[in-house]
Amino acid sequence: MKFSKKLLGILGVAATAVVLGACGNSKSSGSKTTTITVGASAVPHAEILKHVQPQLKKEGVNLKVKVFQDYVMPNKALAAKELDANYFQHIPFLAEWNKENKGSLVSAGGVHLEPISAYSKKVKNLKDVKDGATILVSSNVSDYGRVLTILKDAGLIKIKKGIDITTATFADVTSNPKHLKFKHSYEPKLMPSIYKNGEGDVVFINANYAVQSGLDPRKDAIVTEKSTSPYVNIVAVRKGDQKKPAIKKLMKALQSKSTQKWIYNHYKGAVLPAKSYK
Repeated sequence: MKFSKKLLGILGVAATAVVLGACGNSKSSGSKTTTITVGASAVPHAEILKHVQPQLKKEGVNLKVKVFQDYVMPNKALAAKELDANYFQHIPFLAEWNKENKGSLVSAGGVHLEPISAYSKKVKNLKDVKDGATILVSSNVSDYGRVLTILKDAGLIKIKKGIDITTATFADVTSNPKHLKFKHSYEPKLMPSIYKNGEGDVVFINANYAVQSGLDPRKDAIVTEKSTSPYVNIVAVRKGDQKKPAIKKLMKALQSKSTQKWIYNHYKGAVLPAKSYK
């Protein structure tokens, strides 16, 4: 098809207008979009991240969420620069990982707390466990202090004086009058199934895996970690990246009053906003 010079001229003007219009829209919307990828556990971390996606999009941050099913790969992926951040752990866990892997990952800030709870099909009160009862705990060393604190508060054990509870292990138990047997060789994600299968006398389960498996810590647990716990879940990044604009926007969105309120209401107290613990 042939076009006249006049028509070609009109089309050229129109094309120029479209290009200029597009440039004008880009300029008016501010800086270009920045994409960040955050690794997270499925529940509640990935759900909380997806909740703030629309807010971040308005601020020029395209948040991509990569779900992990374990506690091993997210830090490895972050250190290898496969992620911009991850959200699944608390500071004691991060400290232990850095120590074991000569890492330098840091916290960009706290978001929420997942109280660890004790579950049992044999007793309704932790104090009522029988002599020689078996206590099942995951292999997550950084959670040992949480479990020991609950057992200590129930009057079942005593812990070595002066020990930092966040680094305490079962070797730090100095008194165990009921001769409790501690088994701690299980993957954290398997603990709900172990409990449902009726294994052990008491099973300790992290809130994210409990909720993910359909358990309600408020109704099903026989005791839950106190609100004074130092185990607030954080967003971790490579050292220095906490200063990046996109990460700052991510943390602002996660720590906003509206998001913190959403966390409390959405999980009905099973997952608690970090603000409650300050």
